[in-house]
Amino acid sequence: MPKTEMSRFQIHDELTAPEGSVPVLKGALASGGQLPNFLGVLAGSPAALRGYARFRSELRHGQLDSATVARIALAVAEHHGSQPGIAIHSRMARSAGLGLDEVALAREWDSRDERQSALLRLLRPLTSAGEKPPAYLLEEAREAGWSDEQILEAIAHLSLETFTALINVAGDVPVDGSVEESRTSTLRAA
Repeated sequence: MPKTEMSRFQIHDELTAPEGSVPVLKGALASGGQLPNFLGVLAGSPAALRGYARFRSELRHGQLDSATVARIALAVAEHHGSQPGIAIHSRMARSAGLGLDEVALAREWDSRDERQSALLRLLRPLTSAGEKPPAYLLEEAREAGWSDEQILEAIAHLSLETFTALINVAGDVPVDGSVEESRTSTLRAA
């Protein structure tokens, strides 16, 4: 019998989520069609879900292109060992036009594009507790053409993806598309 992946937290849907999470989940379902396991877990805390949704929504109106965001997300997911993050952000990166070589490099905080590489080098130390990036990394990013607005937005994406990775890792959240016994049972009972 194959191993069934289980989350340490309940993966909610619009039928099982606390009332305060239902509007956000319905919005996610309307725009995406399928509820990611991460959002289902986060729905267990309406305040956390609303905060995440607002933060992500605001960042969608930022200056960074989807390939840059995908590189940051991949690097963070790999750093934290977030299997759901690696899976979804690899697909996102490919959709943004990154080749397999760039996907692999992003997972190592690198890129063949020197501009992208300079930004990733600046962000990497921020993922380690107590580390402050050396001042020259900020100057290198600026010299590579990144504005302060873009750098600050990149740090915001880094923090949002770190939050996502921490939930995935703490909850042992299964990769989307995998079968989870408790969720399947709940859906059959509904």
